[in-house]
Amino acid sequence: MIVRQILRSITCISRMNLQFHCSWVSPVVSENSLNFGRVRFLCGSRPTHCPWVSSVDSLNLVNLQKIRFFCNSRPVNAGKISFPDPSCSTIVNRISRVARTEAQDALFDYLHCTRNLHFTDAEHISKNSPAFLQNLLSKVESEQEVSRSLSRFLRYNPINEFEPFFESLGLSPSELPSLLPRNLIFLSDDDIMLENYHVLCNYGIPRTKIGKIYKEAREIFAYDYGILASKLQAYEELGLSKATVIKLVICCPSLLIGNVNKEFAQILEKLKHLGIEQDWIRSYLLDNSIYNWKRMLNMICFLEEMGCCEKDMGRLFKMHPGFLLEDSGKKIYMLVALLLKLGLKMSEVLVLFLQYPQILGGNFAKNLWGAVHFMAEIGMETQDIAKIVSMQTLLLGSCSLKKPSTILKKLDMSKDRLCEIIKDDPRKLSSLASKSKLSSNEHAASMGRLHKLAAEDRKILLEKTSFLLRLGYVENSDEMMKALKKFRGKGDQLQERFDCLLNAGLDYHVVSNMVKVAPAVLNQTKDVIEKKIDYLVNHLGYPLKSVVAFPSYLCYDIERINLRFSMYLWLRRKGAAKRRVALSTILACSDARFVRYFVNLHPEGSAEWERLQKSISSI
Repeated sequence: MIVRQILRSITCISRMNLQFHCSWVSPVVSENSLNFGRVRFLCGSRPTHCPWVSSVDSLNLVNLQKIRFFCNSRPVNAGKISFPDPSCSTIVNRISRVARTEAQDALFDYLHCTRNLHFTDAEHISKNSPAFLQNLLSKVESEQEVSRSLSRFLRYNPINEFEPFFESLGLSPSELPSLLPRNLIFLSDDDIMLENYHVLCNYGIPRTKIGKIYKEAREIFAYDYGILASKLQAYEELGLSKATVIKLVICCPSLLIGNVNKEFAQILEKLKHLGIEQDWIRSYLLDNSIYNWKRMLNMICFLEEMGCCEKDMGRLFKMHPGFLLEDSGKKIYMLVALLLKLGLKMSEVLVLFLQYPQILGGNFAKNLWGAVHFMAEIGMETQDIAKIVSMQTLLLGSCSLKKPSTILKKLDMSKDRLCEIIKDDPRKLSSLASKSKLSSNEHAASMGRLHKLAAEDRKILLEKTSFLLRLGYVENSDEMMKALKKFRGKGDQLQERFDCLLNAGLDYHVVSNMVKVAPAVLNQTKDVIEKKIDYLVNHLGYPLKSVVAFPSYLCYDIERINLRFSMYLWLRRKGAAKRRVALSTILACSDARFVRYFVNLHPEGSAEWERLQKSISSI
């Protein structure tokens, strides 16, 4: 009887195949529900209206539950995914590292295995879209079911893949609404965009910088196959290195729109005549700045027309790149015009700029311009203004001035009298009219210090960049940016510490890999590195190569190393510890774990541990 019922049921199912359809359902399987592809049968009830299926046939479907290859007799243990307000989720406000990793893995599996994205694309998106992952995790009720719940959710609920994709390119979630394409949710549907994205990636542009390019020059992502690569090649043909082209594209994506920017090409040609190498510009471009190449070209031509010789102009740009690049030369263009109008000669203007390079920093130019207008408004002669400007440039640019009418009313004096006071002692201008409570001398000193610090920072950055390039880092890469933040010290200091490891007997490539694994190694001074290596080899008896396997040994403070290994050596003498244990086993664990797995190996271990702690802390 049972066999006959099963046969009748199977016959019924075969008749229903390709004919019976019902709505898409939630991926939750229980003892009262059977899923066959897109067909859902409710056991114990009539199927969705189908005239050719009898009530007896539908009731007999219940017996299929006993056949395990069709359905289990108990519910499938699947995490339930709900859609609560993110603020109400139990884990959205406090996401553990494990939960975040599982969410990344689930998103990676979806993008790579389900949606067939390239492995590297899927991996980068899953690891660099934290806001999107947090939104996904807000739909999970239990942190213990993150992996299974999200995998099931992504399987049955297609996501807008452009959201995590754009976030992984360095764009913030608030920027996405205006950038998301209409009527598309799958990346594979925009194959042209993906192709141009891969062209930029393969050229060497960091993925996290491509979002800025997309936001500022979206047109280039619609180029047909091969066009974008040819445009990049065209800039290399101007004599620029690949690293310079990468930096240019990141800082000024509009260069890739249309043909090669003719103003930019002319600037390169003029810089070449000034004795400046074409790749010089790379070191001074900033991601968050806007560059107007036409204005820069006009500024160079203006200086030429004013009689500035190539030698002086080249010297000016080399010593102070900001004169050309900061605000695309707008400030220097205005200042030169002002100073020439006052009667200064071009040679005097150049001397002024070389003496006071901070003239373009912050509000210096604006303040200087305001001081000139102040003196002109109280009736001072042009030649007197020019004399004061040339003698007190730093003073005049260091502070903002109040209006002449305000000062005259406050001092209750005439314009002529104020004019005479300022001519006799130009420093009185800032002391009488400054908006700031600081004295003019304090302002000037502050401006000087800030400029000096900025110049030193640029020098340190260039030295560190050169050092990292020698280690094998790729210029402008994400790894380079991260390394620059982790390394502390000047380039020569980093090189000295690096050489210290080489002198200890390690191979150059070995040390390079050690530094990449544990950058903090080079944040130790040379003396500290030598002391730790000496302690490791001569006192502990470990071979030098052991630090290669665990370079972080050099990052731990000497007190921790001394305490842990003193305890370990005591245990060895007592026969309670192995002859040789890995450095990481002793140093990397927490104090509680060290006590549990080392100190407690011997009955007298706790007493010895306390004694060592007191003796080392008292040193």
